[in-house]
Amino acid sequence: MASSPINAAATSSPIDATDFGQFAKLRAGAKGNDANTIREVARQFESLFTQMLLKASHSEDSASNDLLGGSGSDTYRDLYDQQMAGHLSSGKGLGLADLLTRQLLGKAAPDAADASIIQKLQRASQTPAAIDDAPPLKSAERPTSADAFVDAITPHAEKAAKELGIPARVLVAQAALETGWGQKQIKNADGSDSHNLFGIKASRSWEGSTTSTLTHEYEAGEKRVERADFRSYASVGEAFDDYVSFVKDNPRYAAALRNGGDGVQYAQGLQKAGYATDPAYAAKIAKIAYGQTMNASLNDVAGRSL
Repeated sequence: MASSPINAAATSSPIDATDFGQFAKLRAGAKGNDANTIREVARQFESLFTQMLLKASHSEDSASNDLLGGSGSDTYRDLYDQQMAGHLSSGKGLGLADLLTRQLLGKAAPDAADASIIQKLQRASQTPAAIDDAPPLKSAERPTSADAFVDAITPHAEKAAKELGIPARVLVAQAALETGWGQKQIKNADGSDSHNLFGIKASRSWEGSTTSTLTHEYEAGEKRVERADFRSYASVGEAFDDYVSFVKDNPRYAAALRNGGDGVQYAQGLQKAGYATDPAYAAKIAKIAYGQTMNASLNDVAGRSL
């Protein structure tokens, strides 16, 4: 494969707009209509925009902020957001920097590609990228809200939680995380739902049905895409039953089960044992389990307190 050309501007050291000396250079270059400088200005604007979206997603859920460290964690979260925003806006980024660069260099009107970028940015600004939002089980009876998702799986979660000795809301949260509140459930080859609510892969010892799909994994902190085989179930109840067996029968999760009824410790135990490669897996489960969306959904499920 031929190597892709490298943009000279992308290989140069980025300009720090908070440094007044470099800011003067940035301003002079922009006035001179220098393409590399304009590209850098656009990239920094995209980074700020991305950071704003990340911050908006955090601010929606104050309950999870308290759970994950209180207001003192805000500084560390802001620093993390700055680093993440810079990473996300590097390379191709969201496409906003390219759009701004073309506009600032005098391109007349947005084309179809620009219009697509604008639509994506509008959707992103209207719905911040929170983990916590959205929901199917069987195709014919697919839930259309977080309330419906919680209502549909709560009886199974309560039964499984008793066997595992943890709050049922933690299992609901884990299922919500793995499936995007049911909206991104793993499909079988024929398009039907696999009911794999917990992202359990099909090992060689698995004798049941399987389905293959692309999945995100983390390696050395880097997110990548790979294809993997997953277990497929005939029903939601079967999925929960297998999840309980999967956790209880596997010695690696013994420490997670010694949680004293603490759902957060259980999630942390799963992560430490390698249940998922996402380094923030336990924190995401906790955020959803004790977040506003979950609390609101549980309030709508009459007579249930998970």
